[in-house]
Amino acid sequence: MRNGSSMSVAMFGLGWHWYPYRYSRTRDDGDGGPALAFPTWLGDLSHRAVADAVVMDPSISDDPEGFAPDVALVNWYGPGSKMGMHVDSEEISPAPVVSFSVGQTGLFRIGNVASRGRPWVDVLLESGDVIVFGGPARLAYHGVPRLIPDADDRELGTMAGRLNVTVRETGLGA
Repeated sequence: MRNGSSMSVAMFGLGWHWYPYRYSRTRDDGDGGPALAFPTWLGDLSHRAVADAVVMDPSISDDPEGFAPDVALVNWYGPGSKMGMHVDSEEISPAPVVSFSVGQTGLFRIGNVASRGRPWVDVLLESGDVIVFGGPARLAYHGVPRLIPDADDRELGTMAGRLNVTVRETGLGA
């Protein structure tokens, strides 16, 4: 994720820890312990999402069967949080990104590969939504400019906010 964009979310990684502009197998929580494990079930769920997306748009991946995710970045958006337009470019692998949304509706903006500016498309991501972007859109600028007020998921309780899990294949090996 290339920053230079504004970000007000809390983040942690599974499989790899993400520092600005690079991945590491150690956390920055003070003790430098290993990154938290990437759950197999999340990899399986993401693999299914890519396979389903390729049925709808074959340009998403040249090799959906070979998709081998090894990292999940878990983002917590509290009230008023946002993530500016950025590109996820630290991964060596060109494999798609799978994004799972839980909680408050967020305005997801996906743009173009040339700049943070227009043209872009805004999509409301509600609790339970999954988005897969790959192929020509894999290196498109994207972000969450805002949460939608009073659009929290009451099944999760009364705390407003949004949990987003983005799953990727880094291509970095062990």
